[in-house]
Amino acid sequence: MSVPRETADWVHLRDDERVTWTNRPHPIALGMRFVLGLVVTLAGLLVAAWAWNAGYQLVGWLAIAVAVVGIGGATAAYAFWTNTRYVITTDQLYAKRGVVSRDVTQLSLERVQNTTLRQSVAGRVLGYGDIGVYTAGSDEPEVTFVRAPEPDAARAALATQVGRSGNGDRA
Repeated sequence: MSVPRETADWVHLRDDERVTWTNRPHPIALGMRFVLGLVVTLAGLLVAAWAWNAGYQLVGWLAIAVAVVGIGGATAAYAFWTNTRYVITTDQLYAKRGVVSRDVTQLSLERVQNTTLRQSVAGRVLGYGDIGVYTAGSDEPEVTFVRAPEPDAARAALATQVGRSGNGDRA
């Protein structure tokens, strides 16, 4: 699997290193802000259409303003979702978040001690889960892939690479 073009500037691959798994959060991670933004947009447009047909110009313009706010909320949710990326390579794992500023967590697989998978009922049905990656002496995960799609495939890729790095008995 090659590194997607949008990850090329923040994933630092050595010559012998390759990507084994990469993805962004499951679309469910868009969340209620996205859905609410779409609903507010639709409601604003419907009220605007009604208001202009009924001759209420001011109400129509206010409804358009409400629709623009809805579009803004949905766009912001989409921007955060699309700018979150998880990558597992043969030597490292990365979690990138951020729209304007960028936060990239990079962790050597040699440091991985344990992984966890948490899935709700909805996560099991829809195919997503939270993967926590722990290092020695930490009570909290060093890196968490939140709402990762196909979490079993991600954990399998991670376990395979951790096993290659000499930590296979602890992953």
